[in-house]
Amino acid sequence: MKKFHSKREKIMEIRQLETFVHVAQLQSFSRAAEVLGYTQSAITVQIRLLENELETRLFDRTGKRVVLTPSGKEFMEHASRILYDVNKAKKSMNDDAELKNPLHIGTIESLCTAKLPAVLSKFREFHPKVNMQVTIDTPEQLIRMMEHNGLDLIYILDTPRWDQNWVKVMEKAEPVVFVASADSEFAGKTLKMEDILEEPFFLTEKNANYRQALEQQLALKKQALSPVLEISDTAFIIRMLEKNHGLSFLPYLAVERDIRKGRILHPFPPTKEKSPISTVYRRTNTDREFCDGHVECIARTCIQKRGHSAFTGRITI
Repeated sequence: MKKFHSKREKIMEIRQLETFVHVAQLQSFSRAAEVLGYTQSAITVQIRLLENELETRLFDRTGKRVVLTPSGKEFMEHASRILYDVNKAKKSMNDDAELKNPLHIGTIESLCTAKLPAVLSKFREFHPKVNMQVTIDTPEQLIRMMEHNGLDLIYILDTPRWDQNWVKVMEKAEPVVFVASADSEFAGKTLKMEDILEEPFFLTEKNANYRQALEQQLALKKQALSPVLEISDTAFIIRMLEKNHGLSFLPYLAVERDIRKGRILHPFPPTKEKSPISTVYRRTNTDREFCDGHVECIARTCIQKRGHSAFTGRITI
């Protein structure tokens, strides 16, 4: 009797997408295997099958670390969206699965003012029963609180960090710009750093990583800034700038609205210094399923609004 063999169709599986996302977040096949409860060889096979089906390489392997290729970064957005929709569909079939536990978010002042309201509004659309608490502090203090289970997740603007107890869900690079009043003497001029060193500067406190990077680069040229005011409240700095007082150096996300409204301007080309916005949570959280659900929704909202990319660049003066 003659046997007929049909070519097996390639079918992308949800578990392959989950594996892909975990490998991308943890930047490691072995750590993803540990978290998911698979062997490392099983992780490797799943990723290989996914790459074969997509006909593209998703990861570059450099030593013990793996990083997303450009195609991998693009697919990350699709995979996140698919997993989010699948999880949402599951929850819609079971009202008891609705997230109800309180959510405690830690963030910094500039993100809280500029970005968090839109993110939390979107989150409330999907999880109206969740009570939320927001704590504002420095990245270092927020990380300490998270590590001691004082926070469920943190949303910070900082240099890239990694810890085996964290999962970095989303990372987006942000430009940092020099800004001044729209009515200042700098309007319409092409300036160099040397032209403004003696001008009054209003700066965030020294623990802000983008300020540290600026001062380090100035020091290499034997230059320095002497701010007339240091304060962690970026909204206060912006109000001072509007009154035609001095200059500042701030993340574009903090001043974007005021620039668009013509209240302040950035008279210099943007620097190459970038600070990533990172949503991070501890994967050893005692209520893993609860935390995963919250982080998935918030990270999904952040990615939709801001895009997804890796940290790149350093300041150039």
